[in-house]
Amino acid sequence: MSESESLETGRAEALRHKLIRNHQSVERERFVRAPRYDSMIGGVSDGTLARKLGCGVDTVAPGQQSCPYHFHHTQEEMFIVLAGSGTLRVAGELLPIQEGDVIFIPCGPDYPHQILNTSIAPLSYLSISTQERPEVCEYPDSGKIGVFANKGRSFVQRLENGLDYWEGEP
Repeated sequence: MSESESLETGRAEALRHKLIRNHQSVERERFVRAPRYDSMIGGVSDGTLARKLGCGVDTVAPGQQSCPYHFHHTQEEMFIVLAGSGTLRVAGELLPIQEGDVIFIPCGPDYPHQILNTSIAPLSYLSISTQERPEVCEYPDSGKIGVFANKGRSFVQRLENGLDYWEGEP
C-alpha cells in the first residue's frame, strides 16, 4: 500500500468514526425502576458529528415502559420500531404499534406521549429527536416540569412548587 493510499484509508476510517454508527453494536445501559420501567438504552449519535439530531436505541422489556408520559416544548421526535410490538400512548389515546412503524411526534401540549411494551416479547426502537437546548418537558401524569440545558444541567419541579417571578429579588 502506498503512503497516499494509507493516508486515505486513515482519513476514511476517521470519517467513518465521526459519521457512522451501527445501532446493533452501540453500548447499552440498563435502566430499571420497578414496577413499570425496564429498558436497555444506548446513544447511537453519541460521539458523532451530529449537532441538531440525536438518536438512541431502546429495548423495552415485556410489560414495561422506558419513560413517563411527557411532551416537549421545543424538540420533535421520531420513533422507528425495529422489532416487536406495543402501544403508543399519545394525546390521551392508545394506538397499537409494530415492527416497521415510523412514529412522528411534534412538540407541544397536544401530543404528550410514551411507548409501552404491551406484548410478551422485547420491543426495540430508534428514538430520533431534534436537539434544541434548552428544552422544557412537561409530565401530565405527575404534574412535573423539567428544564434541560447544555452539559447535563437540568431542573425538575412540580408546577405547584414554583416560585413567584420576583421571589428573592431586591
